[in-house]
Amino acid sequence: MVIGVLAALLACIGYGVSSVLQAYGAHRSAAAARDRGATGHVTATGGPTLRSTLHATITAAFIVGMVLDVVGFVGSAVSARLIPLFLSQTIISANLVVTALLGIAVLGIGLRSRDWIAIAAVIASLFVLGLGSGERGDVNPDRLVHWIVLGVSVLILLAGIALTRVLGSRSAIMAGLIAGVLFGMLAIGVRVLDGLEPLQPSVVLADPAAWTVAIAGIGGFYLHTVALQLGSVNGATAALVVGETVVPGIIGVVFLGDSARPGLAWVVALGFIGAVAGAVAVAVFGAAGHQAAQHTEPASVEP
Repeated sequence: MVIGVLAALLACIGYGVSSVLQAYGAHRSAAAARDRGATGHVTATGGPTLRSTLHATITAAFIVGMVLDVVGFVGSAVSARLIPLFLSQTIISANLVVTALLGIAVLGIGLRSRDWIAIAAVIASLFVLGLGSGERGDVNPDRLVHWIVLGVSVLILLAGIALTRVLGSRSAIMAGLIAGVLFGMLAIGVRVLDGLEPLQPSVVLADPAAWTVAIAGIGGFYLHTVALQLGSVNGATAALVVGETVVPGIIGVVFLGDSARPGLAWVVALGFIGAVAGAVAVAVFGAAGHQAAQHTEPASVEP
């Protein structure tokens, strides 16, 4: 249990710092493209093109963020195997706090009282959730479930890409939410993956859950990058947190045998709902603040 919690905390810090660095890199890349008068970086609906997203990923800050994403993934994978998914994913969701605090220094983001209240609600909910968490379930679903997880992940990814094309510049929160769901599917894939204990590479590669990890990880990374290009880092990350917390948490309890301590199921439910509600509030406030900043930003004057 202790190792699983520490691994989740490592993932929390890694993901939180990486989000800020990636947002910084994405914004710098977009600004550089505008300064050059480059074309082909925006779709007809105002969203970033694949070319724009690829340019964002080669900035120095973004590359460092990707390294930290790897650190976060390792911590997330370890915690998903050792502790209940609703606990591991909710601890990881505290990266929202890391992102918000670091965003003040790196991105110059100002937080209002309502933002601090929402962030405090997330922290308090995580504490409550930890008090009531029990042991990881031992349920190992059959291979059909592995295929279902893979198929659902592919459908979610395709739907996410389509929505970002349709919504364009308005897709920041939606892209972040779907990225979070994909990261949640990744956690489920890691949880049910065969051939890890003991390690059997041939078994791992033959398991559809392994492909879920790859597809959901790459797809979630792409959509999160799109969200960071379009909206505030706090709003995008908060939407991601909701997706990666709710989906695996519910599936872990309903299908994988995760449980609370005897008599404390209501405490877990309270902490879970509070953490998600706080993250939703941060996402809404972050999106509103980002729109207000865009409306008050002075227009550039052509010589």
